[in-house]
Amino acid sequence: MSTTRPYPPGDRGHEPSGASGVSGSSGEDAPAGAAMASVTGAAAPPSPTDTGGAETPRGRQVRRLGLEGASGVVPLARDFTRQALYDWGWLPAAGAEQRAAAEDVLLVVSELVTNACLHAEGPDELALACDNKVIRLEVTDRGAGQPAPRTPHRAGRPGGHGMFIVQRLCLDWGVVRAEGRPGKTVWAELGAPA
Repeated sequence: MSTTRPYPPGDRGHEPSGASGVSGSSGEDAPAGAAMASVTGAAAPPSPTDTGGAETPRGRQVRRLGLEGASGVVPLARDFTRQALYDWGWLPAAGAEQRAAAEDVLLVVSELVTNACLHAEGPDELALACDNKVIRLEVTDRGAGQPAPRTPHRAGRPGGHGMFIVQRLCLDWGVVRAEGRPGKTVWAELGAPA
């Protein structure tokens, strides 16, 4: 697992602006048909703007949620992610494997947003990007720290489990820092259910 590689492994090609931690929020680089939903400090997730409701996404789908200055950011991020999973066909789960995959995504979102709250002055944005193989989660914050799993991991003790959980559940994860700007984007990728 890499914690500093600025891009994921594999051959998924160019990512939409912002999905890789690079600045830009217009979504102009998103493939045709990839809708973006954006909420800033809202109490509930927006109405879906993707085509297809419960269909499996075609191409790359991207959603963003502004969290800067919002209260209750962890449940807000989970609700936003849950709605995206419904829209992208991960939920309602058809079986145990699909249900477990959706629960893993929600847990990783919770851990990344919680870490930004505890260690990085709070999150600024949550970005979700999904294709038919991988979902990528990104939490942007203004913190200077470097997230890392606590070692040695002490399973029976409270606290310090967040990045250990992320490392165990994800295909890969890392940190992207934008030149000339404070903060970072912590990203994690999970495989889509079969």
